[in-house]
Amino acid sequence: MKLYAAIDLHSNNSVLVILNEADRMVLQRRVPNNLERIREALCPYGEQIEGIAVESTYNWYWLVDGLMDTGYRVHLVNTAAVKQYEGLKYKEDVDDARWLAHLLRLGILPVGYIYPKEARGVRDLMRKRNQLVGQRSRQILSIENMLSRDTGGRASANEIKRWQETDVDQLALAESSRLAVKSNVAVMHCLNEQIPRLEAEILRKAKLRPDYQGLLTVSGVGKVLALTIALETGEVSRFATVGDFSSYCRCVGSEHRSNGKKKGNGNVKNGNQYLAWAFVEAANFAVRYEPAVKRFYQRKCARTMPVVAIKAVAHKLARACDHVMRDRVPFDVQRAFA
Repeated sequence: MKLYAAIDLHSNNSVLVILNEADRMVLQRRVPNNLERIREALCPYGEQIEGIAVESTYNWYWLVDGLMDTGYRVHLVNTAAVKQYEGLKYKEDVDDARWLAHLLRLGILPVGYIYPKEARGVRDLMRKRNQLVGQRSRQILSIENMLSRDTGGRASANEIKRWQETDVDQLALAESSRLAVKSNVAVMHCLNEQIPRLEAEILRKAKLRPDYQGLLTVSGVGKVLALTIALETGEVSRFATVGDFSSYCRCVGSEHRSNGKKKGNGNVKNGNQYLAWAFVEAANFAVRYEPAVKRFYQRKCARTMPVVAIKAVAHKLARACDHVMRDRVPFDVQRAFA
């Protein structure tokens, strides 16, 4: 008999449900988030289990990797695409797990991509690097705001990056404000030490990737953006069409239309936020330094708002990067922005 399992994953426990071919409950159990305990619960049904659906929550790595290492066929659920009947009067965790197992049995379970375990660490290291860069920028902005508020003066970001405690002592600030600025400077220096360490390790592991080398030829894309695009994309062949890739990068519109009229918006956040950021950054650099891209941007600006024009450039770059990675060819700006 074929069985279909699903796990409703939480922060400290999981609800496990197994259905048979007749959609009847074979097992219903809440277990702590311990891989051995979950394996023990699944063990009596081992070879009969056709697949296990696991929610794509923030903490799925350990569970999906562990189950796959055991030999189970795991499906990572695209939770944004799973919809239940909204008129239910009462629902709890076991109902969520049962619904996932039901969809798996019917063969209509919306699934996400399980990024390969061996490559996932480098991608997450890149995310950590970008997080630290954002925190460093917040420290600099905090200092700039404090200077403007307390003294009416200004200092550039490049100047602030070179500051030491002795430089802060020379500022015309109150003692409490000076201490606050010193705290920002200390955190900034700490981040300045950690960011290059992460970058060196990421480059060491990723610089030989052919897709990374090809992305360096794209207008507006430097080392950091090329690494972000390559690592967040993974295997570009997992996208059936260039339109699917552009949609995943949040570079296409999201709206509902009927009879030629707009009836509402879709899920504009459906996709990869890191790729969305990377292509908007690349678009801004390309408009600044590439004449062909600048002319395209100016034509768009004549008909719409600048933010929409930048998004159009980002869309063009996303399509071009799909071609570069898929076909292993260099970027052709005239072809992309003819």
